[in-house]
Amino acid sequence: MKYLSLIIVLFIFGCAGEPNITDVDLDGNLLFDPSLYSPEQYLISKSKPNPTEEEKQQPVIIVAHGYTATTFEWKEFKDYVDSTNAGIMVSQVLLGGHGRTYQEFKNSTWKDWQASIIQEYQELVKAGYRNISFAGSSTGGPLIVNLFAQSFFANSIKPQHVFLIDPIIVPSNKSLSMIGIFGPMLGYIESGEMTDEERKHWYKFRPQETLQQLQDIISITRKDLESGIRFPESTSVSIYKSLYDDVVDRVSAVMLYNGIETAKPEMKKISLPKSGIHVITRLEGRAKVTEQDRILQKNVFDEMIQDMKSKP
Repeated sequence: MKYLSLIIVLFIFGCAGEPNITDVDLDGNLLFDPSLYSPEQYLISKSKPNPTEEEKQQPVIIVAHGYTATTFEWKEFKDYVDSTNAGIMVSQVLLGGHGRTYQEFKNSTWKDWQASIIQEYQELVKAGYRNISFAGSSTGGPLIVNLFAQSFFANSIKPQHVFLIDPIIVPSNKSLSMIGIFGPMLGYIESGEMTDEERKHWYKFRPQETLQQLQDIISITRKDLESGIRFPESTSVSIYKSLYDDVVDRVSAVMLYNGIETAKPEMKKISLPKSGIHVITRLEGRAKVTEQDRILQKNVFDEMIQDMKSKP
C-alpha cells in the first residue's frame, strides 16, 4: 500500500513525454538568467579581473543557488551587502545547466552544476584574491561541501568561511529516493504552485534525469559526512536550517554539523530558526512573506557579514 500510494502521487505530479512550456516560463526559449548576458554584473572575476592590492585582501564570497533556481536566489543578499558598504564583494554564480533551456537543464549533471562554482573560484585565485568564502543554498550546499570532501583546496587558497542555507542532505519528500525506479516512466515532475515572479527565475518542470542527479550528489555527500569531512584549519562553517522547511529535512543540518570537522569547536555553528521558508535568503516573489521573515533574513545577512569581516 505504501508504494502504491507513492506511485499514485508521482503520476499526479509527473508525466511522461515533454512538458508544455510557455513563454512566461524560465524553461522555455524566451526567458534566460541575466548573468548569461551581463556576467560582469554578477561575477567578481568579470567585474574586477584586475584587482588592486587592497581589493585582493577584501572579502569575496561566491554564492551558489539551489536546484532549478538561478542567480535570483541570492539577489537580496548582494543588494543588502552593497547597501551596508561593508567592503564585501559578492559573486553570484549560475550553476551549470541552469537558467537556460529545459533541454540544457535536462542534459546537465551535478558535476556540470558544480563546475561554475569551481570556475569562479579558480578565476578569483588567478586574479590574486586571497580572502574567499562560499555560501550555498539548498543544493548549492552539498555542491560546495563536496569540494572539501574531495580535498579540492589542498594546494590552493583556503576558504575563510562557508555558509550553508537549508542545505539538502536528506529531503523532506522521501519519494526522491525512488526516482531511479519511477523516473524513466514519468519523464518529468511539475513543480507545485509558483508565483508569476518565481516562474521567471525557477524551472517549473523538473526532468527526471536531473532529479536523479540531485539524488546522486546528496547521496555522495551523505556518505562523505558519515566518514567525516575535514575542513582546512582556516575555514569556519555556519549552518542555517529552517525548522519547518518542507523541502529539506532538519536532520540535514545535524548530519552536516556532526560530519564536518573544523580546527576549533567555535569554528562550527548551527542555527535552527523557527521558519517555514525554504532558503530565507530569498523573500522576493513569494506568495506570502511576514515581518518576522524579514527580520530573520536581516539577522542571517548581518551574521554572515560580521563573520566575513572577522577572521575565523
